[in-house]
Amino acid sequence: MTGQTPLAVRMRPISLDEVAGQQHLLRPGSPIVTLADPAAKTASSVSMILWGPPGTGKTTLAQAIARSSGRRFVELSAITAGVKDVREVMQEALNQRDLYGQSTILFLDEIHRFTKAQQDALLPGVENGWVILIAATTENPSFSVISPLLSRSLLLTLKPLTDEDIGILIDRAVADPRGLNGRAALDDSARAALIRLASGDARRALTGLEAAAAVAASPDRLTEDETPTVTDDDVAQAVDRALLRYDRQGDEHYDVISAFIKSIRGSDVDAAVHYLARMIEAGEDPRFIARRLVISASEDIGLADPQALVIAVAAADAVAFIGMPEGRIPLAEATVYLATTAKSNAAYLAIDAAIADVRAGGFGRVPVHLRDAHYPGAKRLGHGKGYRYPHDNDAGIVPQQYLPDELQGRRYYQPKALGGEREVQARLERIRRILGEG
Repeated sequence: MTGQTPLAVRMRPISLDEVAGQQHLLRPGSPIVTLADPAAKTASSVSMILWGPPGTGKTTLAQAIARSSGRRFVELSAITAGVKDVREVMQEALNQRDLYGQSTILFLDEIHRFTKAQQDALLPGVENGWVILIAATTENPSFSVISPLLSRSLLLTLKPLTDEDIGILIDRAVADPRGLNGRAALDDSARAALIRLASGDARRALTGLEAAAAVAASPDRLTEDETPTVTDDDVAQAVDRALLRYDRQGDEHYDVISAFIKSIRGSDVDAAVHYLARMIEAGEDPRFIARRLVISASEDIGLADPQALVIAVAAADAVAFIGMPEGRIPLAEATVYLATTAKSNAAYLAIDAAIADVRAGGFGRVPVHLRDAHYPGAKRLGHGKGYRYPHDNDAGIVPQQYLPDELQGRRYYQPKALGGEREVQARLERIRRILGEG
């Protein structure tokens, strides 16, 4: 039913009119539309870098531009190509331009995998117009593409496909002669399942459709000449889980961990567990997750619940001891505890305020009675004179100056009336009254 070429490849659009999604890049007069205009095929055109998640149409756009404009199309993959390959493409493109007036589109997939030296090899061809470079990347070009190449190219950001976009592609693939050509039907529940499991990835949707159609066409469930109908059970058998958009070195890595910590801080335990699951399923380093839990316990919970730090550290130790997949359990326990307990950032604010004072020169001299009196000559300088030993007092606290003169009255730690810090607040008020600071 499917032939040797994958359905996702067979269904690639042959013109921009067939492209689903990315309408923000396909408005009349936009750089992509202009580049695809056959009337402009001999004109000088700007190179571009297409940045977006997998399956959003980067390769599709490059091929559609080349077909529509009549330009020569050459494709290289940064996984396999080297500097020698790039230079050969550049030389052939120059020959095609000078001898036949034919311009070349060089599509370079996964440009973020190119080293600086390999990217440098692209510069002469791009700068002199030997090729129109269309480079694709799933990683932020600001970090993965050299500045000279960025400055000579347009950076265009592709968005994940919407459910409506994915639905259009699925319906087209079922009916189109290049696709299933009506040799299989798709019920509504199966269509909805494919859209949901695709997670905005067109390639994932079409691959899932192809696999589910093969399941539905199994000879043991069809009579002769019967058209198979793909059901959600067929989809479940063919595609076992949703595609996670997650790159341990990319934007999703930072976005998901940020959402994880902010959900804990916001006391939304369900959201926190959700983001934890996404990181675990994507293969995130559990030690990284554990470290962030320890930071969260210190920064966002503090003395509102001192046990939070103990639990976070215990989870980190447990993960290091037992590894994964069992390590997901202590990580989940710590996440749930931290998300549901009282929150206070008072200790975090206190140390940052004190550091700010020190950096600004606000530290002064240590009061004489607090200085060390044990080293030779210290007592002659008056060190330790007048110091009052708190344990000699029944209350365990005696009024005396502790801060330098310049910082007298400065208060860094301001506890909140939340959780265990409510008790700390009452105790601190009593201490400050005894110290004469009330």
